[in-house]
Amino acid sequence: MTINSTLPLIDLHRHLDGNIRPKTIWELAKNNNIALPVTEFEQFIPYVQIIKSEPDLVSFLKKLDWGVAVLSNLDCCKRIAFENVEDVFNAGIDYAELRFSPYYMSMTHNLPIADVVAAVIDGIKEGMKKYPVSIKLIGILSRSFGVETCQKELDGLLAHKNDLIAIDLAGDEYGFPGELFIDHFKQVSDANLHITIHAGEARGPESVWQAIKDLRAERIGHGVKSYLDESLLDYMRENNIAIESCLTSNFQTGTVTDLTKHPVKQFLDHGITACLNTDDPAVEGIELKHEYSIAKDIVGLSNEELTRSQENALKMAFMSDSEKQQLINKVLQRAQ
Repeated sequence: MTINSTLPLIDLHRHLDGNIRPKTIWELAKNNNIALPVTEFEQFIPYVQIIKSEPDLVSFLKKLDWGVAVLSNLDCCKRIAFENVEDVFNAGIDYAELRFSPYYMSMTHNLPIADVVAAVIDGIKEGMKKYPVSIKLIGILSRSFGVETCQKELDGLLAHKNDLIAIDLAGDEYGFPGELFIDHFKQVSDANLHITIHAGEARGPESVWQAIKDLRAERIGHGVKSYLDESLLDYMRENNIAIESCLTSNFQTGTVTDLTKHPVKQFLDHGITACLNTDDPAVEGIELKHEYSIAKDIVGLSNEELTRSQENALKMAFMSDSEKQQLINKVLQRAQ
């Protein structure tokens, strides 16, 4: 057993703009007269999907670029959002928090950032009308584009804050450390949105400390290097700071070179609220159930630890207690 059928299957760290289907990228490029590097679809796959482990995070992130390069209008943005809901449903996931960077999606064709946010919201709402899954949205500030661009991105996101649940900071952790974005996340706190931060993926524990102390992170995306500082793990356990683990992604970015030594087991042993997630499923060529399988078969998590990961995902989800109970009831009714 890898998935406990009496508990919801939840994906909390899943990039909407990292889950654009290769076929959709191909079709949108053809429909909008966007030049592609090859003439056959099969030849295109290595441009948008990881075939082997990349040398670093930045190299991994380049695989996402073709997906946003074909978003030539707002209808394209709405389409990929809708397809993300369909993919969540097809993957057997009950609840997902989909995160996206509206500037990253807008930049190639100079789309208005706030309008991109609105198009994504529309696509998600339309998807949920058709598919019986629960989705919430997390806006990303893409630190790789600098402080000023992130402020424009934040402004576009906050224009639609009632349709968002949280704000994230993602991108080049080395080149643009969290210290540059303290003011941005004060604005996020003032807007009463939750905060999750990519940290401890490329940089060390000091990046995670900064995300918690200065940016007020409630959850840490990846957080791999947290294991290097036991006092940090103690602090995270005592203050209920959760870790969104992404096994395949961490291997493909080179963050972890041997999956048998992935620290998610150490996090769980330490009492950290950690769970399993996909990250960029279309780019990685995986889905959430695959992550549970490798957690058992390669990382060595027991059935009890896998169940605890599912329980942790529910515990750390940005949902109200009543929403969590409704989700549990839905799953229990299905299991009967």
